[in-house]
Amino acid sequence: MGREPRVVIVTGGSRGLGAGIVRSYLESGDLVATCARSITPEVEAWQSDPATADRFLWGAADLAKVEDADAFVKAVVEKWGRVDVLINNAGVARDGIHSQFSDEDIDTVVDLNIKGTLYVTRAVGRKMLVKRSGHIVNISSIVGLSGYRGLATYSATKAALDGMTRALARELGSRGIVVNGVAPGYLKTEMSHGLDADQLNQIVRRTPAGRLGDPEDIARVCQFLTDPANTYLTGQVIVVDGGLTS
Repeated sequence: MGREPRVVIVTGGSRGLGAGIVRSYLESGDLVATCARSITPEVEAWQSDPATADRFLWGAADLAKVEDADAFVKAVVEKWGRVDVLINNAGVARDGIHSQFSDEDIDTVVDLNIKGTLYVTRAVGRKMLVKRSGHIVNISSIVGLSGYRGLATYSATKAALDGMTRALARELGSRGIVVNGVAPGYLKTEMSHGLDADQLNQIVRRTPAGRLGDPEDIARVCQFLTDPANTYLTGQVIVVDGGLTS
C-alpha cells in the first residue's frame, strides 16, 4: 500500500525551480498548494488537468505582505485541514554593485526573501505545532555560502535563510518538526539569468558534474528531506551544485 498523500505548500511555484518542485510532489500523489504574484501557463495547466486539478491549489499572493502570507496559509488549511510540508522557495534577485544599489531594490529583495519566508513559516509553524509534526525546507543558494560579486543583497538574504534553518531546527525539533535547507548551484532557470554563453560555459567547466542543474535535481533532495521517514536529519543545509563549491 502507498503512503497517505501529504499536504504540501511550495511558495513561488509558478515557474522555474518552484514549478519543478510543485511538479515533483504532484507526481508523488500529494496535495500541493502554491502561490506567486501572477499566474502562469504551468499553473493553468495544473488547474485544468483532470489528473491534478483536485489535488492542486493556486493562490495569488505577495508574500512580502503579511496579510497575503497569512491568507494563503489559511486557504490551504481550510481546503485540506493541515500542512505537512512547507518548501520556502519564493524569492527574487537583483544584481549590481552594492554601492550603486537603490533603496527600492534592497527593500524588494529583503522583503520577499527574508520577511516573506518568515511570515509564511510562522503561519505554517503554528499549524504544525498543533499536530506536532511537519517538514520545512528553505531554498537558499550557494551564493549565501560563497561570495559572488554583484550579489551582496541577494547573498545576505540567502545566508539569512541558512541561519533561520538552523535556529528553527533547534526551536521546533522537540515538537516533531524537521527543518532543513537546500542550497542550489547554477540551474537552467532564473539562477542563470543574465549570464552569457561564455559565462555559462565557464561555470560548466568548473563544475565536476559537467552541467548546470535542473529543477528535478533540487526536487529530489526536497523529497528526500521531507520523506515521512525522516525524523532525524534536521538543521542541515544541503548543497546541490554538481560539486562546484567542493
